Amino acid sequence: MSNTKHTFLQIHQRDNVLVALDDLAKGTTIDFNGAQFNLQTDVPSKHKFTISALRTGEEIFMYGVLVGVAAQDIEQGSMITVDNVHHAADDFKLGERKTEWHKPDVTNFANRSFLGYHRADGSVGTANYWIVVPLVFCENRNVDVLKEALIGKLGFKKAKTYENEVDELISLYKNGKSVEEILNVELQQSSVVASNKVFENVDGIKFLNHDMGCGGTRMDSDALCGLIAGYITHPNVGGATILSLGCQHAQVSILENEIKKRDPNFNKPLVVLEQQKIGTESRLLQMALKQTFAGLIDINRNERRPAPISKLCIGLECGGSDGFSGISANPALGYLSDVLVALGGSVILAEFPELCGVEQEMSDRCVDENTALRFMQLMRDYNARAEADGSGFYANPSPGNIRDGLITDAIKSAGAAKKGGTSPVTDVLDYPEKVTKTGLNLLCTPGSDVESTTAEVASGANIVLFTTGLGTPTGNPVTPVIKLSTNTSLYNRMPDIIDINCGTIIEGQETIQQAGERILNYVIDVASGVVQPKSVLLGQDDFIPWKRGVSL
Repeated sequence: MSNTKHTFLQIHQRDNVLVALDDLAKGTTIDFNGAQFNLQTDVPSKHKFTISALRTGEEIFMYGVLVGVAAQDIEQGSMITVDNVHHAADDFKLGERKTEWHKPDVTNFANRSFLGYHRADGSVGTANYWIVVPLVFCENRNVDVLKEALIGKLGFKKAKTYENEVDELISLYKNGKSVEEILNVELQQSSVVASNKVFENVDGIKFLNHDMGCGGTRMDSDALCGLIAGYITHPNVGGATILSLGCQHAQVSILENEIKKRDPNFNKPLVVLEQQKIGTESRLLQMALKQTFAGLIDINRNERRPAPISKLCIGLECGGSDGFSGISANPALGYLSDVLVALGGSVILAEFPELCGVEQEMSDRCVDENTALRFMQLMRDYNARAEADGSGFYANPSPGNIRDGLITDAIKSAGAAKKGGTSPVTDVLDYPEKVTKTGLNLLCTPGSDVESTTAEVASGANIVLFTTGLGTPTGNPVTPVIKLSTNTSLYNRMPDIIDINCGTIIEGQETIQQAGERILNYVIDVASGVVQPKSVLLGQDDFIPWKRGVSL
């Protein structure tokens, strides 16, 4: 059996494995670089197979970097798996600066703008939200009470509910239908509920519950205050209501200091209420309602106005990755990142466990040695903490990643890093620091989707681009999260959560550059409020602060 179409790909000329672009059956003849060999095993789409036979201990390369070693002898034309390959990555050290890069042609975007909310600190928001945040988990119930009181009455209720479906199930039960009949019935889907907003220029009130603020380490409660300060000072946030119990580790004074770090001239409406000082729950909640309502009147005066796209700060994220992530959606984001950097904008590449194996490249791209040294130290410290907890970076790939071809952390990382493009690294930030420099910023976060997205937004991302090969509904309370599929099958299977299909690259319908420009045009529409991505329409308001050392 011979292959009659381009069904595999060598990503880098140094690579000694090929990526299957389609399901390949055992016995398929592979014609590569003038030589032919037969596959010894079935190779599902997205998985990799050897170009030549490998002996135990021999190194395996993808994307031009070390990604593993053979755990046993592997025949030519065999699929690599978690059984025959172990994770491996090159060590890294301080090297020469490699900051030269080929800037892309930005002619199509040089004079583009978006309609955003201009803030006093010079930043521009792609949305205008009020946030309600507890400083400690003890206040979560009070936050929930405020949410129940405000959302519906102010016209911010999620557009689609499933209440009609529940009514139908109740009716079936009361009419004596059996369990089997109920399970087999086709429920009538609820219609979209029209929203009558009281404040036209406010995109919503968001309630950021969490389980932190006390009882954990002081480092985590201090970081929580920094994270919340990042949301309060965020360009997509017009104002905030903060509920404090009073006795917790995460004190109001710490929060106020963190706000000043990020915006010394902070002047947004801010309501801070401490329950132990105020007294009864009723008094606390009535004060919160009145002062929040007054703040909404204030921020409703802000209207969208034109801003250059250099005011965009793009968070780059991937989750539910697959074997196509590093050759379709991630490189497309890399091209977009380079375009935005060339135009004076900012991008954030996070998820440090998913930079394992490309440390040398990323550190060499840092603009100066101090920046490179900080990146390397953060990587080493993070991996050491993870190993102390019994799980180093090598344990990062999830079962879904492995099932779809990402069998080692280095393979996953080499593809994930493609989101950062080729521009120099202008700054390295530790969680939850704020972006202050244009260009490519590296932010230390876990690889966990929601924790990393939560952190990128706190650092200033006013749009997040999120690639996925398996499908994930992840969103954020204040920043639009645009979901991009790495393959067309996913795009067709989960159209309710995916915004953009990058499977067109795999299928040869468009180039990485063409996809990147298509995505950027969509980003501009979202930033202007013309289009709402699926995560916003679904009300996918995921918010999880990071507990250091716990998550990969």
